Amino acid sequence: MIPLYAYRDNTCDPRKCTVKKLAQRGLARIVTAVAKIPRSTLLLDPTAEQAVSPADRDLPSITALDCSWEVLDTGAVASWRNRRALPFLVAANPVNFGRPFRLTSVEAMAATLYILGEKEQARTILAPFGWGLRFLEVNTDPLEDYAQAKDSAEVVALQALYM
Repeated sequence: MIPLYAYRDNTCDPRKCTVKKLAQRGLARIVTAVAKIPRSTLLLDPTAEQAVSPADRDLPSITALDCSWEVLDTGAVASWRNRRALPFLVAANPVNFGRPFRLTSVEAMAATLYILGEKEQARTILAPFGWGLRFLEVNTDPLEDYAQAKDSAEVVALQALYM
């Protein structure tokens, strides 16, 4: 199992926070300062220039930025070496169902796990949410294709087929 972390700054609604639910179940660890994020982690950042791909498989952990993008200081993580964006996927959460690129943190982590070949762990972290496994059903084809890609460039090329 790949260790999961989430940087959480308490700017989102705590009742709807998917990361808090994961942490309560021991499936992820919350960090409250950017400095506490492991430097070698695969950092999920939608402003990153590279996409998550199977080539990232050797990174030791995954970290989601679970915060409001309006207040995040992206400069604090801009120099990180392993920043990756997710390719085109559609949300299955009740707030953004069917909307592309509007994933919850648990959906983002599950997609990353799936692309890295950790399909069972992806299912495990989605299971506590009534809509969770629906995310994998809605995105089966793109996730399978991304998981077969060789690198970020190939993932980006595949994403064009779904946009």
